[in-house]
Amino acid sequence: MTAQESQQQDTNPSPQHHGHAFGIDVGGSGIKGAVVDLATGEFVGDRLKIATPQPATPDAVATVIAQIVAEKNWDGPVGITMPAVVKEQIIRSAANIDKSWIGVDAQDLLGKYLDAPFTVLNDADAAGLAEVAYGDDVARSGPVIFLTLGTGIGSAFLLDGQLFPNTEIGHLIVGEKEAEHQASSAVKDREGLKTKQWAKRVNRVLHEYEALFNPSAFVIGGGISRKFDKWGEHLSIETPVVAAQLRNRAGIVGAAMAAKEGIRP
Repeated sequence: MTAQESQQQDTNPSPQHHGHAFGIDVGGSGIKGAVVDLATGEFVGDRLKIATPQPATPDAVATVIAQIVAEKNWDGPVGITMPAVVKEQIIRSAANIDKSWIGVDAQDLLGKYLDAPFTVLNDADAAGLAEVAYGDDVARSGPVIFLTLGTGIGSAFLLDGQLFPNTEIGHLIVGEKEAEHQASSAVKDREGLKTKQWAKRVNRVLHEYEALFNPSAFVIGGGISRKFDKWGEHLSIETPVVAAQLRNRAGIVGAAMAAKEGIRP
């Protein structure tokens, strides 16, 4: 292979682009995509982010997904995370996207927009799998609850690194409200909560999860995990709590893993 051919292959990946896959993470505020080197869990090139359309209807979101894949010149396997329960590729819930997603067959819908093979899975499940593969050892041992604190609260239940999918415990009622309606990072921003005030809410939610599920550890992901040193010290539960190592890269990385392995929950 000449240097020019090698350069062309890097800028225009193909299904034969060994060890790489494409991940897309659909969130309530942004849709992000990147090529992932599955040997390291690192991005290949820059991440592309486009604001989530409002309303986030199936066709509007699918259009953005296709745009990201096209702009990155990618024609290999694609993994796509959704903030939703995904069972046999059917979207069964819609917490932070338009309610018209409920009941949609993701393969039928996205097949109209993408020419490459793809798989769709829950966003927190994808992030949890990525943390198992590339993150802290604690994520791989025993019963672990992985949480993403973002627009909502996503969850992934892991047992010795194996996933129990679609748990969605952010919707559990803690006190008088759903957990994510009082302790997501979006609520922190929306209500202008100081770090200590918000951490107290997170602590209350984790205390409830601890009492119900008795995990060996909580692993916290999402963008807010970057600042874990500032708010983690305010937690007072017995179960160890650690910040996810992949931070907010985890959804994209887990999506790419699912694409390569053909995971279809």
